[in-house]
Amino acid sequence: MPVPHDLVAETELWDTYAESAFKDDAEPTFNWTQYVGHGPGPELLGDPSTVLEIGCGTGRALAYLDSRGVKAHGVDLSPVMVKKTRERWRETGARFAHGDVLEYLAEHTDTYDAVYSMFGAAWFADPGRLFPLVRARLNPGGVFVFSQPPAIPGAYGPQGMYKGGFGGKAMFTYRYSFRPAVWERMLAWAGFASASASVFEAPYEGHIGTLIVRASVA
Repeated sequence: MPVPHDLVAETELWDTYAESAFKDDAEPTFNWTQYVGHGPGPELLGDPSTVLEIGCGTGRALAYLDSRGVKAHGVDLSPVMVKKTRERWRETGARFAHGDVLEYLAEHTDTYDAVYSMFGAAWFADPGRLFPLVRARLNPGGVFVFSQPPAIPGAYGPQGMYKGGFGGKAMFTYRYSFRPAVWERMLAWAGFASASASVFEAPYEGHIGTLIVRASVA
């Protein structure tokens, strides 16, 4: 059963997040994992000329790719975050759009060499709807890469997540968690030619690893 996403409420949540997460002095960086300097880098995207980041947040990864000659585009649900990214990175070639990622992918016909998400929309959008839309926006040979925390054992599927603990206004969204093999099957059903999913171990024993998923089209 699909969960009842409320885009108005979720936009408010991510606007609130933007106020605390965005730093005016942020520098370009590219990290698939939650540990700075740990894990693979942009090589997972191949050698793209064009990329789209879904749920682009602070825009730091797009600014990093732009500085290396990639035509970098991003979309984010929070108008507050998009306003901040446009101001912060206005001297770069990176471009930021405001919108729900599912609507954006359905309505826009631009295609890309790579689509990616770092703890972004691939974690918070229904994969049954998202994956076919991403597949349609990829050029031949293109790749889709996303990272997020791995599923807690036994806790799979859509899960509710409150913002900022359990006090105050009830602001929540949904995130999606599955075993690596299930992610691979869902990507195959969506038309990807190949898919691999695995958990990249944390740099510290007993700490949370990072699920990294990479899929490609023929």
